[in-house]
Amino acid sequence: MNRVAFTIFNFNVYYYSLCILCGVIVAYTLIRYEVRKHRINKNLISDLMFYTLLIGILGARIYYVLFNLDYYLMHKSEIFMIHNGGLAIHGGIIFGLIFSYLYCKKKEINYLRFLDICAPALMLAQAIGRWGNFFNSEAHGSITTLVKLKELHIPDFIINGMYIDGNYYYPTFFFESIWCVIGFIIIMLLRKNKNIKLGTQIGFYFIFYGIGRFFIENIRTDSLMLLNLKVAMIISVIGIIFGIILLVFSRRQERYYRE
Repeated sequence: MNRVAFTIFNFNVYYYSLCILCGVIVAYTLIRYEVRKHRINKNLISDLMFYTLLIGILGARIYYVLFNLDYYLMHKSEIFMIHNGGLAIHGGIIFGLIFSYLYCKKKEINYLRFLDICAPALMLAQAIGRWGNFFNSEAHGSITTLVKLKELHIPDFIINGMYIDGNYYYPTFFFESIWCVIGFIIIMLLRKNKNIKLGTQIGFYFIFYGIGRFFIENIRTDSLMLLNLKVAMIISVIGIIFGIILLVFSRRQERYYRE
């Protein structure tokens, strides 16, 4: 599969980059639309999203490189080649959460409200961004057969794209993308409830995404490893626990998302 979408002045633009860019644009648009309803300073939020995005991408790359350190110590020139893939979403989330917390604290923005605003946008951005893995022929599952893929009613163009080096693979990127779309829809439905408590949406995000990623990661073949454990599965469990804590906290407080 050709990873290059088009070329401008001898500079290759990759589908992977375009998918991430599309996810960012969609997320930014959704967040800006929701911010208007809460009378939050638009300039502060724009700055927060811009810097959080940069820190998130940097964190996603650092996270990926650290868990492949032996390889990158031998191939230092490839550390900055993110168009080849290698952005770990968990790294982006962790770095983004830390930076946005510090920023919100400094600018006196309610952190939970900001996370609630971002929750569905983040879920949809991940659903779009995952398609970059498709064009890079990465983040796929174990070897399977054409018959089994047909039985799952997966579109033919995805099946064809999962035929790599003479074998068919499970399109785990597609499973995760669909899971994130479902999560986005559920959060948007939750948001319509006028009595939804502050912190509920981001709490649901961590639980829902954590559950899906845990099971999907189990069949991936390119997982980042810590000893003999898949790092993403560990982080997913931590995320689920964190989400449960957020939901418990949100139910005990008196603040509502629509305030």
